[in-house]
Amino acid sequence: MGKFDFDVIGSALPYLFQTGMTFTLTLTALAAVMGLALGTLLAMMRLSRFRILSVPAGIYVNVMRSIPLLLVIFWFYFLVPYMAAWVVGSPTPLRVGAFNSAVITFTLFEAAYFCEIMRAGIQSIARGQVSASLALGLTPWQGMRFVVLPQAFRNMVPALLTRVIILFQDTSLVYVLSLTDFLGAAAKIGQRDGRLVELYLFVAVVYFVICFTASRLVKLLEKRTRVLR
Repeated sequence: MGKFDFDVIGSALPYLFQTGMTFTLTLTALAAVMGLALGTLLAMMRLSRFRILSVPAGIYVNVMRSIPLLLVIFWFYFLVPYMAAWVVGSPTPLRVGAFNSAVITFTLFEAAYFCEIMRAGIQSIARGQVSASLALGLTPWQGMRFVVLPQAFRNMVPALLTRVIILFQDTSLVYVLSLTDFLGAAAKIGQRDGRLVELYLFVAVVYFVICFTASRLVKLLEKRTRVLR
Protein backbone atom coordinates (compact mmCIF):
# COMPACT_ATOMS: atom_id res chain seq x y z
CA MET A 1 0.00 0.00 0.00
CA GLY A 2 3.01 2.27 0.38
CA LYS A 3 3.14 2.74 -3.38
CA PHE A 4 -0.37 4.15 -3.49
CA ASP A 5 -0.90 7.90 -3.34
CA PHE A 6 -4.48 8.65 -2.36
CA ASP A 7 -3.77 12.37 -1.97
CA VAL A 8 -4.65 12.73 -5.64
CA ILE A 9 -8.27 11.94 -4.78
CA GLY A 10 -8.64 14.99 -2.54
CA SER A 11 -7.48 17.38 -5.23
CA ALA A 12 -9.65 15.66 -7.83
CA LEU A 13 -12.92 15.75 -5.84
CA PRO A 14 -14.27 19.04 -7.28
CA TYR A 15 -13.79 17.84 -10.86
CA LEU A 16 -15.05 14.34 -10.15
CA PHE A 17 -18.32 15.47 -8.56
CA GLN A 18 -19.02 18.85 -10.15
CA THR A 19 -18.31 17.62 -13.66
CA GLY A 20 -18.37 13.83 -13.67
CA MET A 21 -21.11 13.01 -11.16
CA THR A 22 -23.28 15.90 -12.36
CA PHE A 23 -23.16 14.47 -15.88
CA THR A 24 -23.92 10.95 -14.64
CA LEU A 25 -26.92 12.05 -12.59
CA THR A 26 -28.22 14.27 -15.39
CA LEU A 27 -28.06 11.46 -17.93
CA THR A 28 -29.66 9.04 -15.45
CA ALA A 29 -32.54 11.42 -14.70
CA LEU A 30 -33.25 12.27 -18.35
CA ALA A 31 -33.10 8.65 -19.50
CA ALA A 32 -35.25 7.48 -16.58
CA VAL A 33 -38.01 10.06 -17.09
CA MET A 34 -38.18 9.81 -20.87
CA GLY A 35 -37.64 6.06 -20.83
CA LEU A 36 -40.50 5.62 -18.38
CA ALA A 37 -42.80 7.75 -20.53
CA LEU A 38 -41.92 5.79 -23.67
CA GLY A 39 -42.06 2.51 -21.75
CA THR A 40 -45.57 3.29 -20.55
CA LEU A 41 -46.66 3.97 -24.13
CA LEU A 42 -45.07 0.71 -25.27
CA ALA A 43 -46.81 -1.17 -22.46
CA MET A 44 -50.16 0.24 -23.56
CA MET A 45 -49.40 -0.86 -27.10
CA ARG A 46 -48.38 -4.37 -26.02
CA LEU A 47 -51.59 -4.74 -24.03
CA SER A 48 -53.73 -3.49 -26.89
CA ARG A 49 -56.08 -5.96 -28.56
CA PHE A 50 -55.09 -4.46 -31.92
CA ARG A 51 -52.22 -6.43 -33.43
CA ILE A 52 -51.12 -3.43 -35.46
CA LEU A 53 -50.06 -1.91 -32.13
CA SER A 54 -49.10 -4.93 -30.04
CA VAL A 55 -46.91 -6.71 -32.60
CA PRO A 56 -44.52 -3.81 -33.43
CA ALA A 57 -44.21 -2.96 -29.73
CA GLY A 58 -43.44 -6.58 -28.90
CA ILE A 59 -40.79 -6.80 -31.61
CA TYR A 60 -39.17 -3.56 -30.45
CA VAL A 61 -39.02 -4.67 -26.82
CA ASN A 62 -37.66 -8.12 -27.61
CA VAL A 63 -35.01 -6.75 -29.97
CA MET A 64 -33.82 -4.09 -27.53
CA ARG A 65 -33.66 -6.57 -24.66
CA SER A 66 -31.58 -8.95 -26.78
CA ILE A 67 -28.81 -6.52 -27.79
CA PRO A 68 -25.92 -5.40 -25.54
CA LEU A 69 -26.26 -1.77 -24.49
CA LEU A 70 -22.70 -0.98 -25.58
CA LEU A 71 -23.54 -2.08 -29.12
CA VAL A 72 -26.69 0.05 -29.11
CA ILE A 73 -24.63 3.07 -28.01
CA PHE A 74 -22.29 2.60 -30.96
CA TRP A 75 -25.12 2.10 -33.42
CA PHE A 76 -27.03 5.19 -32.44
CA TYR A 77 -23.94 7.37 -32.19
CA PHE A 78 -23.10 6.65 -35.81
CA LEU A 79 -26.63 6.20 -37.21
CA VAL A 80 -28.59 9.00 -35.50
CA PRO A 81 -26.97 11.79 -37.61
CA TYR A 82 -28.01 9.97 -40.80
CA MET A 83 -31.48 9.16 -39.44
CA ALA A 84 -32.00 12.80 -38.42
CA ALA A 85 -30.85 13.96 -41.86
CA TRP A 86 -33.33 11.58 -43.48
CA VAL A 87 -36.18 12.88 -41.29
CA VAL A 88 -35.55 16.56 -42.08
CA GLY A 89 -34.50 15.90 -45.68
CA SER A 90 -30.93 17.12 -45.29
CA PRO A 91 -28.37 15.90 -47.87
CA THR A 92 -25.66 15.66 -45.21
CA PRO A 93 -25.64 14.00 -41.75
CA LEU A 94 -26.79 16.29 -38.96
CA ARG A 95 -24.55 16.99 -36.01
CA VAL A 96 -26.46 15.46 -33.12
CA GLY A 97 -23.63 15.44 -30.60
CA ALA A 98 -22.38 12.75 -28.25
CA PHE A 99 -24.56 13.87 -25.31
CA ASN A 100 -27.79 13.96 -27.30
CA SER A 101 -26.92 10.62 -28.85
CA ALA A 102 -26.35 9.15 -25.39
CA VAL A 103 -29.68 10.48 -24.09
CA ILE A 104 -31.54 9.05 -27.11
CA THR A 105 -29.77 5.70 -26.79
CA PHE A 106 -30.42 5.24 -23.08
CA THR A 107 -34.02 6.42 -23.43
CA LEU A 108 -34.81 3.95 -26.20
CA PHE A 109 -32.94 1.10 -24.52
CA GLU A 110 -34.39 1.60 -21.04
CA ALA A 111 -37.91 2.04 -22.44
CA ALA A 112 -37.92 -1.65 -23.38
CA TYR A 113 -37.25 -2.66 -19.77
CA PHE A 114 -39.63 -0.10 -18.30
CA CYS A 115 -42.27 -1.40 -20.72
CA GLU A 116 -42.09 -4.91 -19.29
CA ILE A 117 -42.21 -3.61 -15.72
CA MET A 118 -45.23 -1.47 -16.57
CA ARG A 119 -46.96 -4.30 -18.41
CA ALA A 120 -46.47 -6.68 -15.48
CA GLY A 121 -47.72 -4.04 -13.06
CA ILE A 122 -50.85 -3.35 -15.08
CA GLN A 123 -51.61 -7.04 -15.45
CA SER A 124 -51.24 -7.48 -11.68
CA ILE A 125 -54.38 -5.40 -11.13
CA ALA A 126 -57.53 -7.52 -10.88
CA ARG A 127 -59.87 -7.38 -13.84
CA GLY A 128 -62.62 -6.50 -11.41
CA GLN A 129 -61.07 -3.03 -11.05
CA VAL A 130 -61.52 -2.44 -14.78
CA SER A 131 -65.09 -3.70 -14.65
CA ALA A 132 -65.83 -1.44 -11.69
CA SER A 133 -64.47 1.62 -13.52
CA LEU A 134 -66.65 0.83 -16.53
CA ALA A 135 -69.65 0.37 -14.27
CA LEU A 136 -69.03 3.87 -12.88
CA GLY A 137 -69.32 5.28 -16.38
CA LEU A 138 -65.62 5.77 -17.10
CA THR A 139 -64.26 5.09 -20.55
CA PRO A 140 -61.57 2.38 -20.90
CA TRP A 141 -58.83 5.04 -21.10
CA GLN A 142 -60.23 6.92 -18.09
CA GLY A 143 -60.37 3.68 -16.16
CA MET A 144 -56.76 2.97 -17.06
CA ARG A 145 -55.65 6.47 -16.10
CA PHE A 146 -57.60 6.97 -12.86
CA VAL A 147 -58.09 3.42 -11.56
CA VAL A 148 -55.57 0.94 -12.94
CA LEU A 149 -52.37 2.96 -13.40
CA PRO A 150 -52.30 4.53 -9.89
CA GLN A 151 -52.56 1.08 -8.29
CA ALA A 152 -50.11 -0.42 -10.78
CA PHE A 153 -47.52 2.30 -10.13
CA ARG A 154 -47.63 1.57 -6.42
CA ASN A 155 -46.89 -2.07 -7.14
CA MET A 156 -44.19 -1.23 -9.65
CA VAL A 157 -42.24 1.40 -7.71
CA PRO A 158 -39.63 -1.01 -6.25
CA ALA A 159 -38.97 -2.61 -9.64
CA LEU A 160 -38.81 0.78 -11.37
CA LEU A 161 -36.35 2.14 -8.82
CA THR A 162 -34.21 -0.98 -9.12
CA ARG A 163 -34.08 -0.42 -12.87
CA VAL A 164 -33.02 3.20 -12.30
CA ILE A 165 -30.13 1.97 -10.12
CA ILE A 166 -29.03 -0.30 -12.96
CA LEU A 167 -29.35 2.65 -15.35
CA PHE A 168 -27.14 4.73 -13.04
CA GLN A 169 -24.46 2.03 -13.25
CA ASP A 170 -24.81 1.63 -17.01
CA THR A 171 -24.18 5.33 -17.69
CA SER A 172 -20.47 4.60 -17.20
CA LEU A 173 -20.55 3.05 -20.70
CA VAL A 174 -20.63 6.52 -22.27
CA TYR A 175 -16.85 6.54 -21.94
CA VAL A 176 -16.83 4.96 -25.43
CA LEU A 177 -18.20 8.30 -26.73
CA SER A 178 -15.49 10.25 -24.88
CA LEU A 179 -18.08 11.84 -22.60
CA THR A 180 -16.98 12.93 -19.14
CA ASP A 181 -19.15 11.00 -16.73
CA PHE A 182 -18.00 10.10 -13.21
CA LEU A 183 -15.86 7.20 -14.42
CA GLY A 184 -14.58 9.17 -17.38
CA ALA A 185 -13.55 12.08 -15.16
CA ALA A 186 -11.61 9.70 -12.91
CA ALA A 187 -9.93 8.11 -15.94
CA LYS A 188 -8.80 11.51 -17.26
CA ILE A 189 -7.27 12.55 -13.95
CA GLY A 190 -5.75 9.12 -13.40
CA GLN A 191 -4.09 9.17 -16.82
CA ARG A 192 -2.85 12.71 -16.30
CA ASP A 193 -1.32 12.02 -12.90
CA GLY A 194 -0.42 8.38 -13.45
CA ARG A 195 -2.74 7.27 -10.62
CA LEU A 196 -5.36 5.19 -12.38
CA VAL A 197 -5.51 2.51 -9.68
CA GLU A 198 -6.25 4.99 -6.89
CA LEU A 199 -8.90 6.80 -8.91
CA TYR A 200 -10.58 3.61 -10.06
CA LEU A 201 -10.66 2.28 -6.50
CA PHE A 202 -12.30 5.51 -5.34
CA VAL A 203 -14.86 5.37 -8.16
CA ALA A 204 -15.69 1.76 -7.24
CA VAL A 205 -16.25 2.73 -3.61
CA VAL A 206 -18.50 5.65 -4.55
CA TYR A 207 -20.59 3.51 -6.92
CA PHE A 208 -20.87 0.80 -4.26
CA VAL A 209 -21.98 3.22 -1.53
CA ILE A 210 -24.58 4.92 -3.72
CA CYS A 211 -25.99 1.74 -5.26
CA PHE A 212 -25.94 -0.29 -2.06
CA THR A 213 -27.67 2.49 -0.11
CA ALA A 214 -30.27 2.94 -2.85
CA SER A 215 -30.86 -0.82 -3.00
CA ARG A 216 -31.46 -0.99 0.75
CA LEU A 217 -33.94 1.88 0.52
CA VAL A 218 -35.75 0.08 -2.30
CA LYS A 219 -35.93 -3.05 -0.13
CA LEU A 220 -37.48 -1.05 2.71
CA LEU A 221 -39.95 0.54 0.30
CA GLU A 222 -40.84 -2.88 -1.08
CA LYS A 223 -41.59 -4.16 2.40
CA ARG A 224 -43.73 -1.10 3.11
CA THR A 225 -45.77 -1.46 -0.07
CA ARG A 226 -46.22 -5.18 0.61
CA VAL A 227 -47.71 -4.35 4.00
CA LEU A 228 -50.03 -1.74 2.46
CA ARG A 229 -51.29 -4.30 -0.05
